[in-house]
Amino acid sequence: MSAHRSQGADEPACTEELPSAARCGPVSHTISRVGRLHRIAAGKFLKAAGIYPGQEAVMMYLWDSGPVRQSELIKVMDLDPSTVTKMLQRLEQTGHVRRSPDPADRRAVLVEATGASCSLLTEVSAAWADLEEHTLAGLDAHERAELARLLGKVEANLCKETLGCPAEARRGEV
Repeated sequence: MSAHRSQGADEPACTEELPSAARCGPVSHTISRVGRLHRIAAGKFLKAAGIYPGQEAVMMYLWDSGPVRQSELIKVMDLDPSTVTKMLQRLEQTGHVRRSPDPADRRAVLVEATGASCSLLTEVSAAWADLEEHTLAGLDAHERAELARLLGKVEANLCKETLGCPAEARRGEV
């Protein structure tokens, strides 16, 4: 029999419990899985508010900052411009944002939350509160605080390698 036997459709190529990449990074593998599941759960909670995951982050920024240039929003969200444009189109269609020419530079576009978005703010806040409880169910107050502290350290470590890390800006505001 040759050293390279053919794989059957039912037979995995490797039989290790963790995928090969995870064997060298089990915590990173867990963070990746948790992040994916958290995004899925967030999507379910936000669906009740009538928005898609990611749109709440755009709205949170607009509610907190007031009108901003679309180019600034793209930079802050650290997303592809076409993704932000699509988000803004959907949010504009539902009456949550308004885009208009910037009076200081007619080539630039200002984006702002509308008065109608105030009800969405309440719904997003409730969705995030529900997501928080769902995510942290079974953890007591001390465990929740410790998890937040440890994840803050992980975030700081990752930010050291990320140019323009949004968390760096948040730490500067504290």
